[in-house]
Amino acid sequence: MGNLTKGAMIAGVLLAGLGGTIAVRTALFKGPSAIDLDQVKLPSPPAIDNAKAAEHLSQAVRIATISHQDKSQNDLAQWARLHDWLATTYPAAHKVMQRQIVLNHSLIYTWPGSDPSLAPIILMAHQDVVPISEGTEGQWKHPPFSGAIAEGAVWGRGSVDDKGSLVGLFEACETLIQSGFVPKRTIYIVSGEDEEAGGAGARAAAAVLKAKGVKALFTLDEGSVVIADNPVTGSAATLIGVAEKGYGTLRLTAKGAGGHSSAPPKETAVVALSRAISAIADHPFPIRFQGPGADMLMSLAPSAKPVVKMAAANTWLFAPLLAAQIGATPTGAAMMHTTIAPTMLQGSPKENVLPQEATARINYRIAPWDRAEDVMAKATKAIGHLPVALSWEAPPRQPSPVSSTRSEGWKLVAATARAATPGAPIAPALVIAGTDSRSMSEVSADVYRFQPIVFAMKDVKMIHGTNEHISLDNLQRMTGYYAQLIMVAGD
Repeated sequence: MGNLTKGAMIAGVLLAGLGGTIAVRTALFKGPSAIDLDQVKLPSPPAIDNAKAAEHLSQAVRIATISHQDKSQNDLAQWARLHDWLATTYPAAHKVMQRQIVLNHSLIYTWPGSDPSLAPIILMAHQDVVPISEGTEGQWKHPPFSGAIAEGAVWGRGSVDDKGSLVGLFEACETLIQSGFVPKRTIYIVSGEDEEAGGAGARAAAAVLKAKGVKALFTLDEGSVVIADNPVTGSAATLIGVAEKGYGTLRLTAKGAGGHSSAPPKETAVVALSRAISAIADHPFPIRFQGPGADMLMSLAPSAKPVVKMAAANTWLFAPLLAAQIGATPTGAAMMHTTIAPTMLQGSPKENVLPQEATARINYRIAPWDRAEDVMAKATKAIGHLPVALSWEAPPRQPSPVSSTRSEGWKLVAATARAATPGAPIAPALVIAGTDSRSMSEVSADVYRFQPIVFAMKDVKMIHGTNEHISLDNLQRMTGYYAQLIMVAGD
């Protein structure tokens, strides 16, 4: 038998062994978050009047608590209106809970538990909303601050982000209190005034809770949802945010001689700036199959197509392929690396004038395994000797800690989420935007980001966009979820 034949036989044996290993690992694969949620015994919450909840959300939407980037433009009377409206609309909750206003208009509600030895929980929903993009008002089916109840939904800015959650929480609390429920754990409801413009209110609230010595079992805020047509499973999947990316904006500044554009030097400030931007963009952070984004795919893989399950069960072989597949879309890639987004440019105020200074801003969303220092170091190395200065536009925000998917808090949040959308697999996820909950890391063992509403992928674009609305079915699911979570966590 020749060497070639022997080599082919050995290769065949090795391939057969490899195939067997892959097959066995695939058959046994259950995913990293396949923990027993059945051990969480969920109580049946009292019925909540969904028609009344919809009318209350409609009223809240009409209160235009718009957070402008320039805070001097904010109509602060709207926040006072919202506070008065909450007190009038939910009298039982305001009778039982203690309300504290921090910073300017941020709220901390304390619902005392009967057993102070138990760790409390923190539930969050912010008060403010983003402005309507100029010129798009006419594109709304219903005026953006009308709170119209039509087509089986409540329409308007904030109906999802985040007054839907705020109203949902208070509908749940009001109904539970009226039914006689008294929690064993203390429950805090924290409602920041400016989540859409930096989150100073949530930071102030966290400082107050820290000073009280609060260490919550978990915090729950907005940030992720149930995706009806999740691309991994091809059907509904419940994604619970366990971390969020950091945030920072680099300012690039190039100096020039200025003067008349008819006699430009060999390199102007604009040329140097453009080269620096290109150099930074041409050196992206690598796509990595790790962290919450990878955990999400691994958790959903048992419910995915066989080829996806096979790849997830054998990451020792297929991790690069998985990373490439996920990174093929902007959203997928954002979960797998620190993103670099040049967003703003400024040069001369006139077309025939050479600027003495040209500036740019590059926005970064920092992955959990990177730090702001890594961003600065990478950008500095990329521009090399170009005459461009780098600085942070404002102090950068580091990525949040990654919360547990094995803790008691996770089990309570996930089991209640599973009951809200039966049949949808549960998975941790990385929130690529920002929420107020990042401020609670020092006062909470775990921080989760989840709204129990079902969206198709196409629906996500309406958040901060045109025609924001929440279906009545989603509103009912949300109020029921909050009530059940308060009952099981507070018991």
